[in-house]
Order: sequence, then C-alpha cells, then structure tokens
Amino acid sequence: MLQLYFSPMACSLASRIALMEAGIEVRYRQVHLVTKKVADDDSDFCRISPKGAVPVLVLENGDRLTESAAVLQYIADMKLETGLAPRFGEPDRYRLQEWLSFTGAEIHKAFLFPAFWYKDDGSLAKPRARITQTLQVPSAHLTQREFLVGDRFTVADAHLVWALLLLRPAGIDIAQWPPLAAYLERMQTRPAIREAIATEMALRKAVAA
Repeated sequence: MLQLYFSPMACSLASRIALMEAGIEVRYRQVHLVTKKVADDDSDFCRISPKGAVPVLVLENGDRLTESAAVLQYIADMKLETGLAPRFGEPDRYRLQEWLSFTGAEIHKAFLFPAFWYKDDGSLAKPRARITQTLQVPSAHLTQREFLVGDRFTVADAHLVWALLLLRPAGIDIAQWPPLAAYLERMQTRPAIREAIATEMALRKAVAA
C-alpha cells in the first residue's frame, strides 16, 4: 500500500486532496515537522527523507517520491481516467506543470514558507509586498475560468487550494482578489476537498491541544 507522510495543513494537504479525488487507498503517516518525528512510532523522519519536508509518497516498491509537484503528478497518473492531469503530450500537460511550479515557487517558497517559519522582524516586508503582485496572476487567470487548467479539476487546483487556505493565517486576506475568493469557495464545495480539510484541521487542533 502507498504511504503518504504528511503534516496537518502543510503543503502535503494537496497530496491528500489528490489521493481522495482519485479514490486511491493509502496509509497516512503524520510527521511533526519541528521535531522531525513520525507520530505513530516516534521514528526519525529524516531517515525517510533527508530533506525533512513533506510530502513524501512511499510507493508500492518502497521507492520514495518527494516534492509536491512530482508527488501530485504521480498521483494523477495513477488514475488517468480521473483527469487529474492532462495526458503526456497534450499541450495542457505543460500548463499543469506551469501552475504547479508557480504555486510552489511564487506562493509557497517565496511567501508562505518565510511567513510561517521566520520571525516577522521586518524581514518579511518584501515578501508581503511581492505576494500582493503575485496573486494578481492567478486572480486574472481565474476571472472567467472555473479551473486552472482546461475545463476540469486537476492536481494544480489541489495545490493552489492549499496555498490560498494558508494565506489568511499568514496575514493575507484573499478577499482583495474576488476571483480567488470565489474560486476557493467553489473548490471547497467538492466533497474530497471539504473532507481533506476537515480531517487535517482536526489533526492540527489535536496537536496544538
């Protein structure tokens, strides 16, 4: 059985959403990112991934796959019939990679990572200024579109949904971008997304208690 190493409401949430959308059975293994311990057996997570970051998808043969963009595409390709990713060779396949890269680099690493891991001593001023420009890109793209790629939900949407969810606790109100606010509200009506968020929010509260 596949295993997904995750941390509640971290970027691995996108992988959980994709797995649930695809109906793929998987064992979820929670990681404490501060201590780098696996919750169910207190083992050293860095022995699973020296990067010390989630998601990590352990495949049936024991191989390990890291980085959200790669994990999400692998999940989508396991169930091509779901349309979670365009097929290889289709032009939209490269649009999918474009949006996965954009969300990972321009929203996650450029803003969300420093916002949650670094002390706001003034060093976050530039990332905060930049994110307001960055978010204009997906906002404009989604003005007259339901999804990021093509005419159906893909793993690029799973990735962006996670990023938009984290913006508010990071101090950014996406109501400034009505197309993004409407998109996020629309995406949260999908049963898999709603269930994935509820599951991870409950786990996050349990950790904080």
